[in-house]
Amino acid sequence: MPQEPKPSRGFAARIMGLQFAVVGMMILAAAAGAMWVTVERVNEQAQERALAIARTLAADPEIRAQVKGHADDDNSLDAAALRAGYVQRAAEAARTRTGAFFVVVTEDRGIRLAHPTESLLGQRVSTDPVALSGQESVSREHGTLGESVRAKVPVFAPASDTVVGEVSVGVGIQELAARLRVAGFWVLGLGLAALGLSAASTRWLVRRLKAQTLGLEPAEMAQLLRDRDAVLYGVADGVIGIGPDGRVSVRNRAARIMLGLPHRHESSDIIGLPYTEAKLPAPLVAAIATCDGATLRLETERAALVATVHPVRRDGTDLGQVVLLRDVTTIETLGSRLDAVETMASALRAQRHEFANRLHTISGLLHHGDVDEARDYLGEVIESGPVREPVQNLEAIEDTYLRAFLGAKGVQAYERGVVLRVGDASALYGSLIDAQDATAVLGNLIDNALRAAVEGPAPRWVEVDLLSEGSTLHLAVADSGTGVEPGLDVFAEGVSTGALPGSPERGQGVGLPLVRRLARTRGGEVWIADPGGRQEPAAPESNAHPAAGAVFAARLPGVLSTESGSPERTEAP
Repeated sequence: MPQEPKPSRGFAARIMGLQFAVVGMMILAAAAGAMWVTVERVNEQAQERALAIARTLAADPEIRAQVKGHADDDNSLDAAALRAGYVQRAAEAARTRTGAFFVVVTEDRGIRLAHPTESLLGQRVSTDPVALSGQESVSREHGTLGESVRAKVPVFAPASDTVVGEVSVGVGIQELAARLRVAGFWVLGLGLAALGLSAASTRWLVRRLKAQTLGLEPAEMAQLLRDRDAVLYGVADGVIGIGPDGRVSVRNRAARIMLGLPHRHESSDIIGLPYTEAKLPAPLVAAIATCDGATLRLETERAALVATVHPVRRDGTDLGQVVLLRDVTTIETLGSRLDAVETMASALRAQRHEFANRLHTISGLLHHGDVDEARDYLGEVIESGPVREPVQNLEAIEDTYLRAFLGAKGVQAYERGVVLRVGDASALYGSLIDAQDATAVLGNLIDNALRAAVEGPAPRWVEVDLLSEGSTLHLAVADSGTGVEPGLDVFAEGVSTGALPGSPERGQGVGLPLVRRLARTRGGEVWIADPGGRQEPAAPESNAHPAAGAVFAARLPGVLSTESGSPERTEAP
């Protein structure tokens, strides 16, 4: 059976191991350096001490004279005489006084005149008497007394430059070993203290890192980063991340496009800025500040958005907030188009009901044998034509779809006590090739005008003017209401003009921004041609002075067909 892979060491273990390795190497390097410095210092001090002792003895006039005498007289080299001689006594006194390892004095042939071991007096030294050449020397050698640092100084004859012997002084390596042991103990103690401090600091650092990374390993964080990029840039919704410090930490491409934010490589990019300075819409800034999780609507030049602010927490830690943005432009546009279709369907149901009533009347007359009455009634029906649509001057509109749509709106207006009419100046040629956008814009403007007329004084009316210019449709909708309140921006996000009584519309400030966006998408525009609110004189037979309502105008390019051409326009009667 295949063996399961061994789990890799955790982040803390790797950090701890690396820290110990680095500190251990530093301790070894420090120990080697300390040992080397100690050895060099001890050797230097030993050499200086040995040279000082040797020079002092070599400069002693009595020793110079005694060495000169022994060098000239072979009979004076008797061991017993040397033991009792001045040179031996002076050398031993110097060795005892200075703590030197040995003090040896020889004559010019290398015969010992003074030595710590008296049995070796009168014998030749075991090492080369290099000072007999007249030069001082310092070396580390192994002699009969063991390993030592030696200084050799020539002894000159009194009042002469003739070398008659040498003084050799040695310092034993036992002192050096003791000094090295002391240095080693210090290095070891400091190293252990450094290791302990390193372990404590590493443990604190690991805990700190785990707290900041929420206990995640580096590999897990790297995978989270890849997953985050895949999610942020793989979804159509906009995402903006706000850190616990109130700064924008992340935003995806969809959010940048929806809100018109700068590109990432631009200096004005919002990442890293406080959300209050990131040029976000004011309602969104307020929602982030309260973080109540409510859904709010945003209107931009490009789209209609729905934004939701969610707080984010993990294991009790505040990680900030996430703003989710959804583009609902397509849904609202489709809803507006469906409203137009529903309006026509309602009108068709009303017409079907009236046709059914007429057919029931004819059927009843025939059933009772009243053929003449049935014939007369049928003649009246034929003479009156189809079910009348309560829209004045509707015959000025040639397009079948638009005519049916206005007829359906006329039925709705009639039910609310409002007269819908087509202006006498209307001149519409050609047929609609994009009826959905045209009826969506026209339907929303008529609905707003109906609401204003219902709330306004009698007589209540709505007038629609339609003009064609090539493939462009120009339209204007006026009403008998009280006009637009001064200073009210009806195209701003969230501004509502209310809802019609009995209408399914909720009046949440969606219609007018939507139709303006629809028109601008086609390269057109929707605007207020006249805000109204003026007092106009009434007819001569009336004493009332009703207020003039608002006039909304729109321009929709590319919604009319021009294949059949447009007949010459004539002056309206």
